[in-house]
Order: sequence, then C-alpha cells, then structure tokens
Amino acid sequence: MPSFFYEKQYSGIVVGIDEVGCGPWAGPVVAAAVILNQTNFPKELLEMIQDSKKISSKKREMIYQELLRLKEDSCFISWAEASVKEIDALNIRRAAMLAMQRAADSLEIKPEVALVDGNVKPSLECHIQTLVKGDTLSFSIAAASIVAKVVRDEIMCKLAEEYPHYGWERNAGYGTAEHQRAITMYGITPYHRVSFAPIARHVKLLVA
Repeated sequence: MPSFFYEKQYSGIVVGIDEVGCGPWAGPVVAAAVILNQTNFPKELLEMIQDSKKISSKKREMIYQELLRLKEDSCFISWAEASVKEIDALNIRRAAMLAMQRAADSLEIKPEVALVDGNVKPSLECHIQTLVKGDTLSFSIAAASIVAKVVRDEIMCKLAEEYPHYGWERNAGYGTAEHQRAITMYGITPYHRVSFAPIARHVKLLVA
C-alpha cells in the first residue's frame, strides 16, 4: 500500500507524477501531477488511493471525481499529454518525459520536490526523486496514476467515436486481438504510432 513516507522526507511542497499509455499502439501518452495536503486530505478518500492498475475503472472514476471536487487547500491536480506525432518523432520514453514536464508546469503552485514514478527524470525546475513502482509506494504518485489513467481512457473513448472499429473504448489502444483484427481489415489511423514495430510492419506491408 502507498503511504506518505517519501513525501514526509521533505519539508517543501511535494508533487507526485506518473504517466499512462507507454505501451499502447495508438493514442497519446498522458501524465498527471498531483499535490496532496498531508494534514487535511480526507482520510476516507486517502484509504481508497492506490496504484490505478489495482482498482476498477468505476472506482478510479469515482476517486478522480472526488479529487476534482476537493478545495485547493487539500489537493492540486494537473495533467498533460504528448501527441502521437511527438511519440513518433521523439520516441515513447522522451514523449512520456515531455508529458510529465507539461503536467508539472501546469500546476497552479510550484512544487519544491517531485516524486516521479520509474527511474528516469523528466526536465523539471525542482528536486526530483524517482521511485520504481512509485504508484505502490507514494500516495501522491498513486493519485497521479489514477488521474492519468482516467483522463487517457476518456481520450481513447472519444477517439473511438471517430474510429469505431478498433475497440479503443475497451482496449485503450493496446494491441489486443480485436485491435489487431481491425488493423488488418481497416488499416491504420492518424492516431496509430507508426514508430511502434507492429504498426511499422503493417505500413511496410502496405507499401510492398
């Protein structure tokens, strides 16, 4: 379970940052930045926050909505994305770092410390501590993982309305069997990552 252990190591404002969407074949990568006030954050909500992958989509949405309703003295939230074009131009890891940077830069208040999920540091104007599996260790990172996941799922559902054959409202752009069949039948879209090997192979087949 996450805790405030790492947040408590610092005296200044601490933000948790996480990204979602490095693995999918389509859609942007989304990052979120969340600052939680350790002294007055609602205990009942805190007890529900954990790694977004370990809770249902319904519970993630509920937590996300509750976070949005909190007053600014309890919580600050921001999110940002890096587009498919940026993913293909930069590579997915650099694009994820760019999304993290944008999310942190969008916060209404500036943190002195960032707890970042993973082992790579984005370019931020504050001290950075990376935490592998940070969404299981830090409440701030876990909250960021929930925000990023909910936001990205919403984006993919909207894209699914534009391109309904790929099941993005169910698979979030990952390379599921449904998604693969749709690519074979209907080809790729502007939201597919052509720098990813499975999509690149399909493009080569079309050109051949």
